[in-house]
Formats: sequence, C-alpha cells, structure tokens
Amino acid sequence: MGLRLKFNLVLVVVFLAGFAAAGFVSRELLQDNAREEVLRNARLMMEAALSVRTYTVEQIKPHLDQQLQDVFLPQTVPAYAATETINQIQKKYRNYGYKEATLNPTNPRDRATDWEADLVQKFRQRSDTQEIVAERTGGTGRVLYIAKPIQITNAACLQCHSVPAAAPASMLKIYGEANGFGWKHNEIIGAQVVTVPMDVPILNADRAFKTFMVSLAVVFGVVFVVLNLMLSWLIVRPIRQMSQAADNVSTGDFDVPEFSDGGKDEMSVLGNSFNRMRRSLEKAMQMIERDGA
Repeated sequence: MGLRLKFNLVLVVVFLAGFAAAGFVSRELLQDNAREEVLRNARLMMEAALSVRTYTVEQIKPHLDQQLQDVFLPQTVPAYAATETINQIQKKYRNYGYKEATLNPTNPRDRATDWEADLVQKFRQRSDTQEIVAERTGGTGRVLYIAKPIQITNAACLQCHSVPAAAPASMLKIYGEANGFGWKHNEIIGAQVVTVPMDVPILNADRAFKTFMVSLAVVFGVVFVVLNLMLSWLIVRPIRQMSQAADNVSTGDFDVPEFSDGGKDEMSVLGNSFNRMRRSLEKAMQMIERDGA
C-alpha cells in the first residue's frame, strides 16, 4: 500500500467522521433554532391576545357597561375582543390560530374540540400548571401550540355566566339560555390556545442544513485535491527521486546528480544526508579500487 493511498484513506476516514459529527450537531442546532423561532412567534401572539384582553377590561368595558341592559355589545367581552383581533391577523397569516377554547361557551364558536378539551382537563387536574407547550399534527401540517388556562378569578364574570336569570336580557336575546352558564368562581372553564405552523421554519432549517453539508463536502473536495498535490510535489516526488538515485548508486552509478541543498525542511535535510552518504560511498569505492590496483 503506497504512501499516497494510506494518506488518502486516513483523510477520508477523518472526513467522514467529522462530516457525520458536523451533520448531526448542525441539524440538531438548526432544528432547535427553528422551533425556538416558532415558539417566539407563538408567545408573541399569546401576549398580543392577553394585551387585548387587558385593554378591553380596563379601558373599553367600563365605558360600555351602562348600555348592557339595553343592548349587549360583544366587544366588551375580553375573549371576544382578543379573538376578533387575532382573526384580523389570520387574514394575512392563515395558518396561525388563536382560540378561547371553552367547555361550555356562550358563543358556540368558542366550543373546545376534543384535543382542546383534553388540554382543559389537564389544567383542571394540575392546577399549578400555568402553560402547556407541545406539538401536534393538524390539517395544515405540523404545528406548535401554547395553551394557558382560563380561570374565573373575577367574580364579576359570574354576573353573565352563573344562571340565566342573573344574565342581562340583551345577552340572552343574542345567545339564548342553553350555553355559557353554570360557571363557578376559580373554576377553570377553558384554555387560551395559540397554534403556529412549523412547516416553513423547519423547511428553512432543512434547506440551511443541506446547503451547509454541500458546502462542507465541496470544501473537503478542494482540500483533498490540494493536499494530494502538495503530497505529490513535496513528499512523493522527492522520495521517488531519492529511491531511484539510491538504486543507481547501489549498482555503482555515481553520476547521479546531487539533490539541492537549499531549504531547511525535512525533505531538504534528508536530501543533504543522502548527498553525504553518496559522497562517502563514492570515496570508499575509490579507495577500494585504488588498494585493489
């Protein structure tokens, strides 16, 4: 097995090991970054919804409560205001979602689906849990969701949701008496759920991963060629010349030109040593021939 082949085998083994390690680490890092990006978007949507809720309670509802007996305005309901605001965002970002998923809602559009109802039950079973972050596969593909519990901490909410008799007539006229009642103070009645698609960030991460791996392979190819050229020019070619010169000298041919003594690298030192050996051998042969004569 030649020196070049040994060198290339070691180089290929080292590259493959490094290529695999770099691929594993970079893929995990890119996937984690993509998930973090999706999570940031989801948290931003959740904060937007919470801000709308707070704004509605503090600055909108107090001015409209006096009209409640005459006409019910859904805009005074924090859940309605948050949902309508996020719906405006969904017109541009269709795969993003927000829902005030409730087990027994006043507005039928807020009724929890099966998987949302499971989230509500988890919050009920673990009252200390304030947030659930997970992934699921939806109709639009892989999505990440954040869920927060909706708990009746303000007793004023029970004015509209305890029993139909206590609710404003204007509200009953719109929504009826069948839904949205029987709520209790401190009860978890639903969950705020934000869903954000993961397909695009994951696709971008995969594209970046492929670009990185192809670039890494190209860099290795260039390094492989350059190293082989350097190996041939600086090591293999001088060694072959020395080997040929040694064969000639061993048969008594001392007309082999000496190697250049310029340079201070290992090959130059080896060439100088070979030159000294050749001169010594040539003198020894001359002495033997002279003594024999």
